[in-house]
Amino acid sequence: MSEAIHTSPLGHLDGHDDASNLSISISEISDRGMIDLRGEAGSAKFRQAAKAALGVELPLKPRSVASKGEVTILWLSIDQWLVCCPRDKTDGLIDDLRRNLDSLHSLSVDVSDARAIIRLQGDDTLEVLMKGSSVDFTLPEYKAGLVRRLMFAEIAALAHIVSDKPRTVDIYVFRSYADYTWKWIRATAKPAATIGLFKAHSD
Repeated sequence: MSEAIHTSPLGHLDGHDDASNLSISISEISDRGMIDLRGEAGSAKFRQAAKAALGVELPLKPRSVASKGEVTILWLSIDQWLVCCPRDKTDGLIDDLRRNLDSLHSLSVDVSDARAIIRLQGDDTLEVLMKGSSVDFTLPEYKAGLVRRLMFAEIAALAHIVSDKPRTVDIYVFRSYADYTWKWIRATAKPAATIGLFKAHSD
């Protein structure tokens, strides 16, 4: 019996789409496993069972993130989280979740192939993000450890601020939009497209 072979959403580019000479660096995160976890956040039994499987408590505050070791959990809604881990650890985590949550109303599904993840890094990351979204990423709360859904470049996306220094943001989009998003970011991050929103300008 043949086994499924993973192909990254942007694997077809294979160096044929030049992302150099930009105002920021962009790269695909292709080795990340993703689990869609749903359950009742108000249930202590659910929270305890999830923690036993994942090794870290679920983030309950809107737009927050929790992580420990190789596991990072992104808050998506009051009853939904995206559990991220190395791709080769996904099956094991799902088995642990299903075993611990077996008697509870919950859902855990491998969605690793449903999304593409593009990492933006550099001083001009905020400018590129704000060209494609109405979200004001300069607000104080938009710092490392924040995640939110948004419309980005006119498509549904998820932004996770990974680091403030250097500014690093992971953009999650559905797989079918991976190529479009990559090309949009590449075009928008060209030096000729730089506006310099957060830099001093001389008259």
